[in-house]
Amino acid sequence: MKPRKLLSGLAVSLLLVCQPQLALAQAGGTIRGTVRVAADGKVVHNVIITIVQLKRSVQTNEEGVYEITGVAPGSYTVLAHMEGFPDAVEKVTVTAGGTATADIELHLAGLKEEVTVTATGSEQTTFESFQSVTTLDTLRLTEESHPSIGEVLEKEPGVAKRSFGPGSSRPVVRGFDGDRVLITQDGSSTGSLGSQSADHAEPIDVMSLERLEVVKGPATLLYGGSAVGGVVNAVTGHDAAHEGWRGYATGVGATTMDQGGASGGVEYGTGKWMFWGNGSLQRTGDFRTPLGVVEQSFTRAGNGTLGTGWYSDKKFASFTYNYDHRRYGVPFASFFESGGTDLGSDVSINARRHDFKFSGGFRDLGTAVSGFRATLDYSDYKHDEMEAEEVGTTLTNKQFLYRGVFDQKKSGKFSGSFGFAGFHRDYKTVGAEALAPPTIQENFAAFALEEIDLERVRFQLGARLERNSYNPEGSIDRSFTGFSGAAGVRVGLWENGAFVANYTHSYRAPALEELYNNGPHVGNLTFEIGNPLLTRERNDGVDVSLRHESKRFHGEANVYYYKIKDFVFLAPTGAINENLIEARYEQADSRFIGAEVSADFGLTDNLFANVGLDAVDAQLTDGTPLPRIPPWRARVGLDFRHKGFSLRPGVLMVKDQDQIFPTETRTPGYAIFDFSGSYTLARTHVAHVFAVNSFNLGNRVYRNHLSFIKDLDRRARILLAQDLLAHR
Repeated sequence: MKPRKLLSGLAVSLLLVCQPQLALAQAGGTIRGTVRVAADGKVVHNVIITIVQLKRSVQTNEEGVYEITGVAPGSYTVLAHMEGFPDAVEKVTVTAGGTATADIELHLAGLKEEVTVTATGSEQTTFESFQSVTTLDTLRLTEESHPSIGEVLEKEPGVAKRSFGPGSSRPVVRGFDGDRVLITQDGSSTGSLGSQSADHAEPIDVMSLERLEVVKGPATLLYGGSAVGGVVNAVTGHDAAHEGWRGYATGVGATTMDQGGASGGVEYGTGKWMFWGNGSLQRTGDFRTPLGVVEQSFTRAGNGTLGTGWYSDKKFASFTYNYDHRRYGVPFASFFESGGTDLGSDVSINARRHDFKFSGGFRDLGTAVSGFRATLDYSDYKHDEMEAEEVGTTLTNKQFLYRGVFDQKKSGKFSGSFGFAGFHRDYKTVGAEALAPPTIQENFAAFALEEIDLERVRFQLGARLERNSYNPEGSIDRSFTGFSGAAGVRVGLWENGAFVANYTHSYRAPALEELYNNGPHVGNLTFEIGNPLLTRERNDGVDVSLRHESKRFHGEANVYYYKIKDFVFLAPTGAINENLIEARYEQADSRFIGAEVSADFGLTDNLFANVGLDAVDAQLTDGTPLPRIPPWRARVGLDFRHKGFSLRPGVLMVKDQDQIFPTETRTPGYAIFDFSGSYTLARTHVAHVFAVNSFNLGNRVYRNHLSFIKDLDRRARILLAQDLLAHR
């Protein structure tokens, strides 16, 4: 069981999308309403209310009332955001000179509308997005306060986890892993080495986030070739001014792995200035299973942030410093390194990151370019791979990232944005696993995204030109230039229903490790041999989505097909090298086919059901299945709500995976039961949320197919057989 306790102040932030500038000149109406907590009906003040299409926002007063005047006639989405609660949305129609009422209730569970900034770089609801987006809000993240983002996201449709222990779990999106899934914080790459190896973690503190967003499918137009499979964006907030103090405090405790943690943060606003700071500490012991304790599965993590910002009606600027430090064990690493003779050595990773970020720009200028946002981000990441207290290998990755985005003033039915982005990367590694030489990587891209709004039908067109170059010491310099383009259409089929289709042509340059690694890599359980002559990957894909969203039903079904030319993968040679399976990075054509279904619907006023299903089939075009592809999964749950109480039982069912790569082992299917519940005590100025979360109530033994240590017994047999042959 995992009890969670959340105490948070009521912070608010307003989210808006784009609407014609000429509308402001028309005769305006008024939107007015009251914001309450659904659990007990109490009003909430200082909630920021936003008209999404106009990017106009106000705060609720002491009576929980808000009013926005001078709104042009039309249909709008009104969004309320309060820290500690999921976003709430109401649709409203404004007439000239009239007053439209949009009362809003904040719910902890049940059917909720979500907002994303990741899909297009501008706020919009996930229902309106062209791409399929999953969002986890503050409350969900608190209830799922795991030490790594892979553990947090693994229950979401289309998202599995790659694992080499709890401390390094990383999301796998639609079967894509490593350099094909980009992890960002507030839209900027974390600068970590999490994509390189299964035992490398991402430096993201889940407990301090406002929300976590997953864009499924190619996101290369805005984020580049490393997002060919999708992007996971950690959103921290702090992008608008308010008066006075706001804050939160969170405490976490759990059995099974003796978890304990605490997190807290404050914001202070005065005039146009904002100041904020937050920090967290979390630890877990070695994980206990029905088969015994998994040695070296512990985690330790600490994170802190300081920031300040200045926000006026048309200008804004902010600066943030973040420090992350974590140490976690790597289970069975000594077994693999020794060829099966050593089970007792302590192998762990000690990682730290400094990150300095500046953001600033202009908005609502009324010119052809209505706004501009610039981001400068310097990340200094280092981790030591420890053998007991001795440093075996040190890896450093210093990255300077820049990005500029111009917003196009809406003209008739046309709106959009264009910009540039790039980074300079300095990578070095020293020690026993110094697989790649010191390398300088340069990246630059220019991109544009245009939308055509015909009311019931919307079109989106985009293009990106990107160049990557590698300059390694003692190896071959390589450079790659590629084009990515996309076209999408969104059609309103009926009230609250929509059909979305996207075609994407995307490009990915080979990753540094794919080009230059050469040596034993326990993190991937292989002796890796890179290929500096690899060519770029090219993907042509189609995504189709059917969506419906109403007061009683939220549902989405997605089907996708990707054909990837010159797909890079690790191909075993059949040899054993330094106690590990030898594998070379090679290329061949591949294809991915998959589907995701999710639905939440109200059975009664107090009882809701939620179901989910996802499946992906990925193989080379010669019929060979690709390694570590998630099996079919289905999830069924209930949500019973009464006043401040919410009770949520559920079951996760996973099919056996027998479509496997030649060196993989089959994993059997399983079903596990979980339960979560919460009680909310709301007041005008503060909300107390007490939550309990439990997982695998039957204490069942099961194997995650994407785990790197799931087939430990098989690898032990391989090493034993090799030893016997050597002594004949």
